[in-house]
Amino acid sequence: MKNKFLETGEHGYHPLRKFRIILSGLRFAVLHDFSVLYKIIISVLILIPVMIYKEWVDASLIILATGVMISAEVFNTAIEAICDFMETRYNEKIKIIKDIAAAAAGITIFTWIAVLTIELIKVLPHVTG
Repeated sequence: MKNKFLETGEHGYHPLRKFRIILSGLRFAVLHDFSVLYKIIISVLILIPVMIYKEWVDASLIILATGVMISAEVFNTAIEAICDFMETRYNEKIKIIKDIAAAAAGITIFTWIAVLTIELIKVLPHVTG
């Protein structure tokens, strides 16, 4: 795809190519970043009983929280990779940038945990009873 700011890349917008790029990035994140993989697994394990008991709003909330958290994790990984690529030696400014990115991911993780905990508490009586 052509970058309109840098005047690089190919002309034209190709939605299927963009979708393949998205899937490729997600695949890489799942295979190479364990923190992404295990969080997806936990979300799916809680999402299954919620959907079985037809708690659609709750399922939507789990999907939304998981999507935001995975996005933050992927952004954090990308920022760290860019920083490591740009500066291989220790740099206090790079450390601050990476810490801020990690904090953003951490905030979404805590939110994700809160949503999953609330939803698990709500669905446990259906599963055990």
